[in-house]
This record gives sequence, structure tokens and C-alpha cells, in this order.
Amino acid sequence: MQRGASAPTDRDTVAGENIRAVARLQERAAERRTPLECAADRIVAIAGRESTVAIHVIFFAVWIGLNVGVLRVHPFDPFPFVFLTMIVSLEAIFLTLFVLATQNRMTLDAERRAHLDLQVNLLSEQEMTLVLQMLREVCEHLGLHETTDSPKFKELVRRTDVTALAAHVERAMDNNEKSASREAAAG
Repeated sequence: MQRGASAPTDRDTVAGENIRAVARLQERAAERRTPLECAADRIVAIAGRESTVAIHVIFFAVWIGLNVGVLRVHPFDPFPFVFLTMIVSLEAIFLTLFVLATQNRMTLDAERRAHLDLQVNLLSEQEMTLVLQMLREVCEHLGLHETTDSPKFKELVRRTDVTALAAHVERAMDNNEKSASREAAAG
């Protein structure tokens, strides 16, 4: 680095540009959320805190204490605490629905990111194949054939058939699952 020159900032680097692009994608995803999705996310975030567990423990202890006569108050929900059971059941139902809604949205977001990743990976594969083809031409021009004549290079320089590759992966995964099932049945 030259004397007096400053180190590149995030704004000047490719990494900084990528970080900003990802941040923009996340902002757009957040902007697409409906008010109900935002509320569900907020409820799930609050429900997942340790303080919420503590509040529930205190609430249940006070409720039970009031209704078993420990605090010398006339019980309003005597044992077996039917009203408390109803409240807890309703809370569990709604919390489950909020968690499921949040997970569904997060799954959709993950599928969008996975689709984008796939597109970028396919583009990168095509770019690398082109770069290898260009490298082969340069090596041929310079009379360098050791690497370009290798079977590995010849395999990599061919364009990847994504459909065939996906089918190959699927077959391999199916075979692994069948082997695992046989091992589990035998063991």
C-alpha cells in the first residue's frame, strides 16, 4: 500500500458491495411482510425469551398459591384449576399458530434465498467453464499442454449438465437412504 493511502473502506470493496446487496434483499423481504406477519414475529420473539419463562413460572405459582389457600384468599379456580388449564391451552394454541406462521414465512424466505443461491451458483459454474475454456486457449497458444491434457481438466472444461447432475445426486441420496434403512433393519 502506498504511503498516505488509506485502507479501503467497506464502501470501496467488493465485499462491502455484497454486504449492501444482501442487506437490501433483507430489507425488501421485511417490507413485504404484512402487519399480521410482523405481529406474529414479534409475539414469537417475545415468547422465546427467558424472561417470558420466568413470568409464566411466577404467574402459575401465584395462581396456584391463590387457589390452594396458601395466601388465605377465597379460591376463584380451585384444584384441578380448570380456568387456568383453559387459559394455558388457549395460549398454547395461539402461540403454536404464531410459531407455525413465522416458520412458514421463514421457509418461504429460505426458499427464495436458496433459489437465488442456485441461480448464482449456476452462473458461477458457467463463468468458470468459460474461464477454463479461455485458459485452455491461452495454454494451447503458449504450447503448455500438461494441465490441459489431463482428464480432470477435460472434465471440468465441459459445461455441466445440471439436470443430469441433479439426477445423479438424487440417485446417490436414494441409495444412501436405502443403505441406512437396511442397516437399521439389520441392527
